[in-house]
This record gives sequence, structure tokens and C-alpha cells, in this order.
Amino acid sequence: MRDLLDPKNDFVFKRIFGSEENKDVLLAFLNRTFQEAGEPTLSEIILMNPYTDKDSPQDKQSIFDIQAKTAEGKLINIEMQLFNRYDNEKRTLYYWSKQYASQLEEGQSYKNLKKCVTINILNFSILPNDRYYNVFHFREDNTGIFLTDDLEIQFLELSKLNHQQTAASGGLLNWLLFLNSDNTDNWEVLKMQEPKLGKAMTVLEFLSQDAEARRLYEMRQKALHDEASSMEGAREEGEKKGKLEVASKMLAKGMDLESVSELTGISIVELKKLTQAH
Repeated sequence: MRDLLDPKNDFVFKRIFGSEENKDVLLAFLNRTFQEAGEPTLSEIILMNPYTDKDSPQDKQSIFDIQAKTAEGKLINIEMQLFNRYDNEKRTLYYWSKQYASQLEEGQSYKNLKKCVTINILNFSILPNDRYYNVFHFREDNTGIFLTDDLEIQFLELSKLNHQQTAASGGLLNWLLFLNSDNTDNWEVLKMQEPKLGKAMTVLEFLSQDAEARRLYEMRQKALHDEASSMEGAREEGEKKGKLEVASKMLAKGMDLESVSELTGISIVELKKLTQAH
């Protein structure tokens, strides 16, 4: 069999978890996340934006997150992120708020608003702890009482899984190990502990052998890498601009080139150009 595609690629992830024929796989995964959070399991879900063949990486309008609704009307959004887009906390709160506000049409009562759950599966770490699964709500600081249960934001950080962690007796960890694995060595153990994973694995194997799926996957990988490189370049450019501004102020106060270079990391050649420009 050809090398497996990476299920963390958002295009592949949506093919596996976000299509109507695999809705049972998504339901099993969601129930493991809610069980881990100590919440009731779901009996059924409705896909709001199911995967279709039109979801091509060539189309900039394609959305590769998964949006679902429970029988009670609770909204769930699942997003897989391979690369750090930075400001993730604010970004996820912004998109949660848009989803929450979009429920009401003009003239409708606020009581019609339903709980919104955002699930972020990250291939990197952003939270300052060692837990790979963290859940956030609106609570009062001292008593812990809910202001409202309408907000729930989950972060699943795959980078915090380590090689010593193996399949548990069922549970969320098994799904994360599947997503984080680059081979099939542990698949039999995972399937034994979490039967629904077998279908997810079958879908991934099928996609990995399909030439068109692989072409679209590689196209999406390139787009993701280009986006990550562009953001990293912009961040580095911003950091350098900030250092140049600090260096300019130091030089204006009469500090010598060697000291400014040592403190800012900017070369003396660049500092000389900076002084000439002013």
C-alpha cells in the first residue's frame, strides 16, 4: 500500500469525519470528547456542511472545518489546524461568537440561542500546561458557577501526546493517537479498544490509494505550507521592524554601534545603514 495520507490535513480530515456516509464516525469521536469533558453523549447529529466532491482545494470558497447540530439544536464546529496561525485564543473566540450570533434572525428572542461548542484540534501547543485536552466555559472565578453554559471551547493539542502513551481502554486518546500516527503499527490495538476507528482507518487507506484524492491532498498540503510560510515571514518581518525602531531610538540617544548591535541582534552593517538613512 502507498504511504498513508496525513489525516491531520484538513481536507482529508473532512473526508473522513465530515461526510454523510461517515457520520457515525464523527458521532463516535464527538461522544468521546464529551465523555472526557463529563457531559452527556449524543444520540444523533446533523451535518451542516457535509463534504462533497465540490470541496476542492482549488476552490478558495471551500471550508474544511466541520459544522454539526445536535437533535436539541446545540451547534458544534470542529477545526483541524496543522500550522499555528497565531492569536489562536482570540481567533477561536471570534469564530465562536460569529456562530453564536448567526443563530438569530431579526426580531427573534435571545432565548432562542443554543449552546455553541468549538473543538480545535491543533498540531502544535498554545496552552501553558501538559494536558492534551482542555475545555473552557464561562464560570465565576471563586464559586465556579456558570454564567451561562452556552459557551464551550475545546483544545486538543496533538503535540502534547508522547511516544509512551498507548491505547487506553477506549476513549478520546485512541482517536488522537490515530490522527497523530504516521504508520499502521498500532492500528489493531486501537481498533480493538475503539471499534468505530476501524471505519476511519478504512476510509484513510482508501483515500491513500486513490490517485485523485492524493492529488487534491498534495495540493492542499502545498497551500497550507505556503500559508504557514507567508505568516511566518510576516511575523519575522514585524519582529525585525520592531528591533530596528528600538535600535534607532538607542542610536538617537548616543549609544555606540557595538552596544546597540549586541542588545538588538542587528548587525553593525545594518545599523550603519540605519544611521545614514536618518
